[in-house]
Formats: sequence, C-alpha cells, structure tokens
Amino acid sequence: MIILGINAYHGDSSACIVKEGELIAAAEEERFRRIKHWAGFPQLAIEYCLAELNIDLSKVDHIAINRNPKANLWKKLSFTLRKRPDVHLLLARLKNAKDWLSLEEQLQQSFPNQSFQGQIHHIEHHFAHLASAFYVSNFSQAVVVSVDGFGDFASMAWGIGHQTKITVDDKIYFPHSLGIFYQALTQYLGFSNYGDEYKVMGLAPYGELTVMAEMQEIVSLEANGHFRLNLDYFRHHKEKVDYEWENGLPKVGRLWTDKLEQLLGGARKPEQALTQRHYDIARSVQAMYEKAFFHLLNALYQQYPLPNLCLAGGCAMNSVANGKIYQNTPFKHAYIQSAAGDAGGAIGAAFEVWHQNAVNTQRFFMEHAYWGNEFRHQQIQTVIAKQQSVLAQEQCSVELIEDVAVLTTTVAKAIATRKVVGWFQGRMEWGPRALGNRSIVCDPRVANMKDILNQKIKRRESFRPFAPSILREHTADWFETDDNVPFMMKVFQIKADKQAQIPAVTHVDGSGRLQTVFAHTNPLYYQLIQAFYQLTAVPMVLNTSFNENEPVVCTPEQALATFLRTKMDVLVLGSYLLKRQA
Repeated sequence: MIILGINAYHGDSSACIVKEGELIAAAEEERFRRIKHWAGFPQLAIEYCLAELNIDLSKVDHIAINRNPKANLWKKLSFTLRKRPDVHLLLARLKNAKDWLSLEEQLQQSFPNQSFQGQIHHIEHHFAHLASAFYVSNFSQAVVVSVDGFGDFASMAWGIGHQTKITVDDKIYFPHSLGIFYQALTQYLGFSNYGDEYKVMGLAPYGELTVMAEMQEIVSLEANGHFRLNLDYFRHHKEKVDYEWENGLPKVGRLWTDKLEQLLGGARKPEQALTQRHYDIARSVQAMYEKAFFHLLNALYQQYPLPNLCLAGGCAMNSVANGKIYQNTPFKHAYIQSAAGDAGGAIGAAFEVWHQNAVNTQRFFMEHAYWGNEFRHQQIQTVIAKQQSVLAQEQCSVELIEDVAVLTTTVAKAIATRKVVGWFQGRMEWGPRALGNRSIVCDPRVANMKDILNQKIKRRESFRPFAPSILREHTADWFETDDNVPFMMKVFQIKADKQAQIPAVTHVDGSGRLQTVFAHTNPLYYQLIQAFYQLTAVPMVLNTSFNENEPVVCTPEQALATFLRTKMDVLVLGSYLLKRQA
C-alpha cells in the first residue's frame, strides 16, 4: 500500500509518501520554490516523493489531505446564524473550501500524463495534527493535543492515542484560538510576515511582566482547561481578514482591532526601533500563552493520568513553552515531531489512512528528520566543476577528503579557529530546523560569534539566539535536562556553571534551544561534534540553518551559491572541502 500525504492551499505546503506503514520521504514545497512558507499546491514536493520510490501517480493507492471542509459543519452553521459575519468573510471561506474539494482537477493539471486511480481521503485538520505526532512517536499510549491557529473551524483538539487508534474527546472552536492570540500580538509588535512568532519568543527574555493584567483582559481561562478570547480585540471573526494562500508567500491581514492599541498603546511599525515597552509586551504575550497552555495540559492530566504527551499544531513550534512542560505539568515525556506545524499534517493524514486500511498494526517511529533529497558524490563533483573559474576568482581552494575521520577532524579544527562553516550532507531535514545536514556550524565558545555570523551571512535581528547541537550522552552535564531533543523543539536552561563557556548559544535568560545528536541517526554530524569535543572539551557546536534570508538550501548548487555570495569561510559539500584563502 502506497499513500501520498499532502498539506495544500495553506502556508508550509508539503508532501510525504508512506509505503507499507513506513515513511519513505517528506519535504516542504518552500525548499524547491525558494519562497519561505510557500503556500499552494505542493507539486514539486509531490514529484520528489514519487521519485524516491521511482513511481508515478498511477502506483499510488491513496491520497490523504490534512483538511476536510465538511468537518464541524453544525458548528460553522451555528456560528454563521448567531454572529452573522461580514459576507466577504463567508465568500472567502467558501472559496477556500472549494479549493480543497477540487483536488482531482489540480492533480490532472499538475500531472497531465499520469492517471491517479486510487482513493482521496480528507482528514480533519486537527486529527491530522494529532496523528502526525502520535502515530510516529514511540508511545503505545499518550495524551494527544493539537494547538493551532485554525483548521476546519477549530483551533484545538485533544484526546487519547492508543496503539493504532486516536480518540478525539474535545475541541475549541472558531473564533477562540491561542494561535490567533499569538499571531495578532506578533503583528502588533511590528513583525508582520507569516511565521514571525519565533521573533516574539526570542524577544521575550529581554522584557519584564509589566502588562500581564492587560494580557488577562485579552485571554481568560475557564474550567476544564478551556479559555476564551475577548473578541473586542480581534477582527478575524467578524470581518474579512486578507489571506493569500495561492502559489507564493503566504500573507495574513491585520488580525487585531484598534481597541488593542487603546489597551496597550500604539502598535510598533516594522521600521521602528524596539524599546523596553516592546520587550515587556513580548514577555507578557509569551507568559500568557504559557499560562493558558499549561492550564490545558494540567486539566488533561487530571482527566487522563498518563505520563506521555504528544503535541502538534503550529503552537507546538513554541519551543520555549515546550521546554517548560515537565516543570509545569505532571507529564514525564513529550514527543513533538520535527514538522509540528501545518507541513506535518501531510504525515498525519497519510498515517491515519494507513491505520484505517492496514491489516498490519506495526507502528513507525520517527526518530530523525532526514527525509528530504540527497545528492551523490558525482552530482556534487559536477556542481563544483562548473564553478571552477568562479572559485578561482574568489581564491577558494577545493580539496577532496574521502576519509571521514580526516574530514571531520579538519572541519572541527576550522570551527575551533572561529571559522564559519557550511555543512551540506546526506538527506535534507523535514521541518523548519536545520539539524546537521543543511547547517551552518560554528564555535559556541566565541562570545561575539553571533555578531560574526550576522556580519558574514545572517544579517538578522540581534535579539534572536543561535542554537547548540550537543552529543546526546553529554546533555545532562550541560543542560538542566536529560531529555531526548532530536528536533530542536524544546528550550532548556543551560547549567549556570557552563553558561560562560558557551556564550554564543546561551540566550540572555540562560537558556538554549538544544538538539541532541545521536550516533545512530546522524553518524557523520555526530563524528564532527565528537572531533570538536576532542579538541576543545566542549561536546557541542553552534548550529544554525544553512540559508541567507531564504528557505534552507536544498541542493549543492544553492549551497555553493550561498557560500560564494556571503563571507562564509568554509563549505563542506559531501567529501569536498572548499575554503577561502586568508
């Protein structure tokens, strides 16, 4: 049985392919289109997934989509009759539903010479989120929670996952949403691009909790873990908010009303400098989200006293809150897969269809994120050969190092001497994080490494931290945790006596968004960090995404182009080491 999973007509469109209950490939469309959070139909991601099995659509038995416009119809009808929203809002919703239901036409248009004869399954949005976490976890039973903006008229869903079945027990419906709360306040703080919420997380530690009373005016907590938004501060439920989801950069219009400025003061324009007031609002927004989030989780633990938690949805990308689950709730273990947001719904939809139809009840465990494309030595060699004249002009040397131990030791020495290294290896990561195959790696001991990186490549806001990749067995020696964090989805405190040793990856509040690296899931990256540890007695490197204000690089051509147009010192493409001459 071959199942193609799709997240389409929304930000972070993506595709995956599952064969006999095993994930074969998964990728986000943005990597191929080179537009962040690309929204629309993921044609190129589908082409990649099919190519991994060397098949076309005629060999696919099922297509699973993480959206079902027919879900929650009574809730939609009731809301429309009671609230009578703007007619333009209703027309926009109807158009969006029509897009999802015309998949057959889109397949024919995108793949005109291929004939799909299988079944199409529309999996409710939040059910796909829940499935994307539980069905690829190593838990036989867990509390499952989806926290999002909106999908199929709901913003949250929760229940129990047991072996090969998920039971959804409750939801929070439109118009109340923690995701909308966070996104609206992100816009208010002047971060207007889709997906900018992580900037508020980075800004929050610089602030104080000076506006918590105002936050509690916006979000009120209720019994049984529920919450409500004060809708006076939001537009999404009564007016048409502009959403652009078709074939490009997703855009969302202003979600908040003028009354929010009456409560918090004037909104920041993107070009305005950040002040302490903005830091304090960011801190309070994060704290309010955490308060509501833990309010829900604690109520769920009372209802289902299980040690395991599976978390998905766009809000599951809030790594700061995720890192506080163990200290703020009774849960002992939390699994959050690498593409927890809407992209991951493709996997959830596919595995739900697998478990609906399969006789085999064996579970798949996603313990790494390397499900994207890979390039052979000959392909990389050809890319380098085509750029020989440019490399010569840039005074770059090219060296082939086939011995892995020599390669990793050579690169570790470069890192230890303050070099900025592009590291392009193996299969591309699934999800937004670079996890050691499409990464830029640096020395975490260098106090001004953030400035060096921003000067040479990143040019991003100074308040945004960089992350550490650490050898798994050394985690408890450096962090206030011994948790497995393979996907960089949780932030933990760095031990107080270690922070001064690794200033480049220590945020202003003493925290770090760590990635635990395992020898069996990424042996080459593990060996690189091991070589750096042997040189420095520090078992980690600074790891940031291999990009320059664009999606993470996908191909060796893109990696080499980034190297050449920036001031990166070293590029490692497979077994090739490219180095700028001093």
